Amino acid sequence: MTTYDPVSLKILWDRLVAIADELVLSLVRTSFSMNVREGYDLSCMVFDAKARLVAQGTYSVPSFTGTAPRTIGHMLAVYPPETLRPGDIVMTNDPWMGTGHLFDVTMLRPVFRGSRLVGYTMSVTHLPDIGGRGMASDCTEIYHEGLRLPVCKLRDDGVLNTLLLDVVGANVRVPEQTIGDLMANAACNEVGGRALLEFMDDYGLDDIDSLSDAVNDHSEAAMRSRIRDMPDGTWRNSIEIEGPGHPVTLAASMTIEDTSARVDFAGTDGPVRASINVPFCYTVAQSNYVMKCLTIPDLPNTMGSTRPVTVRAPEGCILDARHPWPTGGRHSVGHFVVPLLMGAMADVVPERVQSDGAMMNVFSVQGRHRDGGDVSSLFFLAGGLGAMHGLHGRDVTPAPSNMTVVPTEIWESRTSMTVESREVLPGTGGVGRWRGGDGQKVVFRNDTGHPLEFALMGQRTSFPARGLAGGGSGALRRYEVNGAPVDPKARIMLEPGDRISMYEAGGGGYGVPDSQDA
Repeated sequence: MTTYDPVSLKILWDRLVAIADELVLSLVRTSFSMNVREGYDLSCMVFDAKARLVAQGTYSVPSFTGTAPRTIGHMLAVYPPETLRPGDIVMTNDPWMGTGHLFDVTMLRPVFRGSRLVGYTMSVTHLPDIGGRGMASDCTEIYHEGLRLPVCKLRDDGVLNTLLLDVVGANVRVPEQTIGDLMANAACNEVGGRALLEFMDDYGLDDIDSLSDAVNDHSEAAMRSRIRDMPDGTWRNSIEIEGPGHPVTLAASMTIEDTSARVDFAGTDGPVRASINVPFCYTVAQSNYVMKCLTIPDLPNTMGSTRPVTVRAPEGCILDARHPWPTGGRHSVGHFVVPLLMGAMADVVPERVQSDGAMMNVFSVQGRHRDGGDVSSLFFLAGGLGAMHGLHGRDVTPAPSNMTVVPTEIWESRTSMTVESREVLPGTGGVGRWRGGDGQKVVFRNDTGHPLEFALMGQRTSFPARGLAGGGSGALRRYEVNGAPVDPKARIMLEPGDRISMYEAGGGGYGVPDSQDA
């Protein structure tokens, strides 16, 4: 087995991350949709020949990176490594094999050095459309939500599966956008595969398995060392969030034992007849994200950092929803795993936890452009981040997903909607020694000349982001159409000239405000 001194390991590891970054850059520059090109709703990764995650792009969505190791397992169960050939590209958008809902596609490309399989590249992106009723919270079964693709090949030995593209194109509203994004995923994986082989040539490597051993073992050891610093014991937390007309309870316990951590969601409510149910793969990803934040946030992600953490949930609960429950808005519940577990660990590692945040807000819009073309897209809105010990929460910053802001000029030109105003809402973050981040107000006007259908998926409309250690709660999220309140989870029709105003929630504060100190 090859061994690496710390300096050599750092150099080689950084090069692997740079390869994943090259995948990201290629993907963004070739994508057709605003979701990817402007919103960076994506992840790109490199795996070794044993299907172990060894590097991810620096700018990647945590949940996608967290689900990817399970996805590659499902893919290789259908297409075992010995059956793969150069030029193959495997894909799926199955919620229970992929990222938790139909709107994300995962693509995998095997990398061959001659006739030998030496690794894989993978990309995940949120598609602008996959048919059905679109991304919303009001579907009652998975079949309403769109086209579900089992593990299949987009390319087989280099030959493009045109029938598959025809099927996808026949089921979506803006085919050139969705097909363009699929081909962008294929292209970036080609670039990543070439870059990996160039890396191996530069350093005279016959494979990357030994390097992957070193990287993953280092990550695991670092994670276990930080867990060992925590006291042994079990800590619990529960929260209520908005469900379809009634609250939903999420419960969790975190057990620390020597160098391992166990997360258990016993006590969590069952699934609901709305598109907010969460497949277990997404729950695991969010749990691992929390543990990474609490222990080794400065190390790049690998599979090694997940080895010390086990996760379980009661079978069939809302955090382990099974087919055919709808999951299109799974982020609306799944993102709450983060404040749930942060709250459980608040007394254990008070200087590392974060108060509740506003949570990423997403809405989808479908209709017609003023020039007559179809519109089908998403917009990401952020409220305030929760504060931490020694750090105010940032204003208008997304979390736990880290998508970027679609520029107003791009949004307006691609949708014919006008963004009348965007402004920070001072004082909406929770009070505290360190205050929560403020939310924002954004006003959209329908200037398409056609009705536009908005699907809202707003959380934090009844239960605010809570503070920690005596910090106050943030302000709630709300929506108005032409000045009148509307249901934050409704599917609404915005007529020409109508305005929708979105008031984003504030984050929770941390610590008792100085004026209240004894």
